[in-house]
Amino acid sequence: MNGEKLAHLTLRLGIAFAFLYPPFAALSDPSSWIGYFPQFIRDLPINTVLLLHTFGVVEVVIALWLISGWKVRYPALLAALMLAAIVIFNTNQFGLLFRDLAIAVAAVALALWPAPTSTGQPSRPQ
Repeated sequence: MNGEKLAHLTLRLGIAFAFLYPPFAALSDPSSWIGYFPQFIRDLPINTVLLLHTFGVVEVVIALWLISGWKVRYPALLAALMLAAIVIFNTNQFGLLFRDLAIAVAAVALALWPAPTSTGQPSRPQ
């Protein structure tokens, strides 16, 4: 595996881990994770634990999609948007969530990664 493919895989795995950990941690301690939903979401007439686990399923799907390597731009952009939204709606916890911005920027970098050409090589701007 060449360095570029390894770098791409490393980015995908790192971002995927950031999306796999929370849903599994929320299974054993949902109250620690529900607080990241904005208040207007928590005020909806929806069971917050059900909402949390539904969101967790979405996170797992994004993580597995990233790991698969298939059309990575889409899950990478979704990941970046989700992470940015979490930070934006929880600015009072920025001291904890600042890392989410770094992961979001990594997801943007992954989304911007040049797509391989028909030769399997990434396209390079001229």
